[in-house]
Amino acid sequence: MFDNLRHDIAVVLERDPAAKSKLDVFLSYPGIHALIYYRIGHWAWENGFHTLGRFVSHVGRFLSGIEIHPGAKIGRGVFIDHGMGVVIGETAEVGDNVTLYQGVTLGGTSLDGGKRHPTLEEGVIVGAGAKILGPILVGKNARIGSNAVVIKPVPEKATVVGIPAKVVQPPNIIPSTRSAKDFCAYGMPTDDIPDPIARSLEGMFDMVCGLRSRVEELETELAEHEAAEKPRIKKPKKALKKPAVKKTKEKSVSS
Repeated sequence: MFDNLRHDIAVVLERDPAAKSKLDVFLSYPGIHALIYYRIGHWAWENGFHTLGRFVSHVGRFLSGIEIHPGAKIGRGVFIDHGMGVVIGETAEVGDNVTLYQGVTLGGTSLDGGKRHPTLEEGVIVGAGAKILGPILVGKNARIGSNAVVIKPVPEKATVVGIPAKVVQPPNIIPSTRSAKDFCAYGMPTDDIPDPIARSLEGMFDMVCGLRSRVEELETELAEHEAAEKPRIKKPKKALKKPAVKKTKEKSVSS
């Protein structure tokens, strides 16, 4: 437990420039306090003392504002920054070196027993207010944007945002070992992040331009075809005038 605590404090110093010393982190970071209470409650839960585990979890929630069910599985180096309002459900699994910001919910969508909460693999970053719901898998080094609602699995190294969450950045080549340089606060890069709405509008504009060009081509082909198939109409020749027949009055024959 003390080894985990030392590692957790070192992770905070690495990822938060506001942290000044180990003593500062130990005394004033609610994420560290919540993890201490979680590990005590988790030990009680795993050894059959369920009521004691829930009580310890409740005390930790009261003191830190972070609710972690003692049945959840949390790895080493998990950084809960600010932390107020974070909720981690009973069957949730959080891998090593995961970062969670305030207001994050790892919730379940089923009332049945068994696995009903998400699994976050190593290196995942979840922005403030994001909700990850159901027994889904969030791949290694994935990034969840703030206030996103994730209800489908997230590929490794991908960035998702929105309600429901959609991939806005395909998986990039990210080193397996993160450093402070690779860390992305709140799960969102600050440069060249594509806007999914603008990207959709650009795609529609390109499609409309392509359709317009095709329509013009078809109209030109149709006009040429009609011109080639149009029969030549000959002008009728003028009819020859018949010479006028002079009517001669018959002389009446006197009888």
